[in-house]
Amino acid sequence: MAHNFIAKGAKNVLQKQPHDVVILSALRTPSTRSYKGGLKDAYDHELLYHVLRATYAANPNLDPAKVQEITIGTVLSELGGSKAGRMAALHAGSSTLTPFSTMNRACASGLSAITHVAQAIAIGAIDVGIGGGMESMTRNYGSKAIPTQLWDGLRNSPDKDTRDCIMSMGITAENVAERYGVSREDQDAFAAASQQKAAAAQKNGLYPEIVPIKTRWTDPKDESKGPQELTVDKDDGIRLSTLEKLASMKPAFKPDGGSTAGNSSQISDGAAAALLMRRSTATELGLSSCIIGKWAGTQVVGCKPDEMGVGPAVAIPRLLEYTGVRKEEVGVWEINEAFASQALYSIRKLGLQQAYEDGKINPKGGAIALGHPLGATGARMLATLLPTLEMKGEEMGVLSACIGTGMGIASLIVRE
Repeated sequence: MAHNFIAKGAKNVLQKQPHDVVILSALRTPSTRSYKGGLKDAYDHELLYHVLRATYAANPNLDPAKVQEITIGTVLSELGGSKAGRMAALHAGSSTLTPFSTMNRACASGLSAITHVAQAIAIGAIDVGIGGGMESMTRNYGSKAIPTQLWDGLRNSPDKDTRDCIMSMGITAENVAERYGVSREDQDAFAAASQQKAAAAQKNGLYPEIVPIKTRWTDPKDESKGPQELTVDKDDGIRLSTLEKLASMKPAFKPDGGSTAGNSSQISDGAAAALLMRRSTATELGLSSCIIGKWAGTQVVGCKPDEMGVGPAVAIPRLLEYTGVRKEEVGVWEINEAFASQALYSIRKLGLQQAYEDGKINPKGGAIALGHPLGATGARMLATLLPTLEMKGEEMGVLSACIGTGMGIASLIVRE
């Protein structure tokens, strides 16, 4: 495996080199509840338009024609979102010279898109690019989440791992809890903490990465009023659930299970985008002062489909080995909370219990509180991580998520 463009060890990772892949902005829409929230009537590509337009506005000295690639993660969009996404990019002010693509790696789609752009810059294929994600689970969840038209050769495969790729994500979460001893009580406590951290962050204005979105909204309780104009400027899934309330909720996936609507991620709508370029290019364009971070590597690893939630526990060690960074040197961890059971297992398996108690893991809450708009989540996590690193005065952060069908992804990010 070639490592020529990846610095090894924290000392080298923190050094600034002309070939570094740097981040100039990372912005997101609010993450709102599907079917009820403020963005439920917006299209996924509509949300993409807003974050791309905000990206160009945040970097006014960048000629849009300099952007050589836009790659957007999305999971459930019609036709992969590519045509509408290209339209949204052009409508937001992108040059016709800038190519556009979408990609789907389930819950890691947004972070995979950012990685795709970063790697293209790292190897010299391009100089400037935008990576991100978009998802409207309101419009596209349901039958598109699990294939209903499937070749019988796969559906009836003698190989269990093949069949398990379409296992309900909720059942995979129950498998993790049962196999690795994650109790219902611990899951509820983890969920309550996520909500409390997110509520405190929202109250104190600690989500500066959010782009307000003006859209239409129809009251689901009284559609006779018709659509009204609405400006959405905050995540609307945050709720201060007590342990008593969480304990009273019924299992969502199996009668005697521990995963509930309260300790699982919320299906949500949202989008996010990051502008990346080579450091030497930023210098040439007079944009060095705009650099806020650096991408320092990504690793993706497979795991058993029927316990896909263990993904961070297998991807993070591979990332640390790849970059030569020790876990004690990481200041902030963003580990996606698809389910409390898998997030807790990953924290324990990685030996990060003290980091969690010290407020270094999802310090402003995670997907249980903020929501999990599938294709956008990885990019949302980056947008949340960078200001968190600045707020805490930390230099390095790790993003990680489990991935449906059995994978994990992890990326190392450096603050500047």
